[in-house]
Amino acid sequence: MMTMEPTSAPVLEPATRATHGLTGPVSVEGTTHDTSDLMRIRELEAELRSVRSATVCALCQMLDLKDLGTGLHSTHLAEWGVRLAGALGLDVESARSIEIAALLHDIGKVGIRDDVLQNAGAPCDEDMALMRKHPEYGWYVLRVLPGLEQAGLFILHHHERYDGTGYPAQLEGDEIPLGARIVAVIDAFDAMISTRPYRKGLPFDEAVRRLQEGSGTQFDPVVVERFLQIAEAEWGLVMLSEAG
Repeated sequence: MMTMEPTSAPVLEPATRATHGLTGPVSVEGTTHDTSDLMRIRELEAELRSVRSATVCALCQMLDLKDLGTGLHSTHLAEWGVRLAGALGLDVESARSIEIAALLHDIGKVGIRDDVLQNAGAPCDEDMALMRKHPEYGWYVLRVLPGLEQAGLFILHHHERYDGTGYPAQLEGDEIPLGARIVAVIDAFDAMISTRPYRKGLPFDEAVRRLQEGSGTQFDPVVVERFLQIAEAEWGLVMLSEAG
């Protein structure tokens, strides 16, 4: 039986390498990169980041067109999300995904009929079932966009509950992605203190009480604790500003 000896990677001749766009040295193992190739890779990465940012901005504008109040609510959430990610010691990429998820957590509502979204009364079972589809609709959009897959996963699960009774997958505790647990807390809190056409926002202290009441059942208790440290500090600055 013949045995095949392993062969080294071929080294291209200068003329052949020029044809392939390679102008610097290439090692036999293919591990040495030409400086110009590395620069091109960095340029492509920068272009991808730029396209990703433009895509997020475009989706935010589309959300504003659907409901300006929803867009403003999302902007506030993004600021809180980044600060909370930092307080929890998350890395830059995770913080960025949380920021995007906070901005676009309601993007799936573009797939919900206006009469359902704008209904000021108690929704019927059919309308409630439709409203509960918006995290899935949001995930459908973001999952196909390069670099936004993790943010899409956070959006998909931001209505899960810590005790496992949420939707769409009834995940429990640490089964829920941390980014989704963060968005759940800041989304609920901002919704409570915000005034809407059909209701007045809650006082800050009452919103804090309700968030604490849901800690360990609806919300991750660690996330609640860290977020309230941020929110209470922010509220204290607002009160000082108004007093001055």
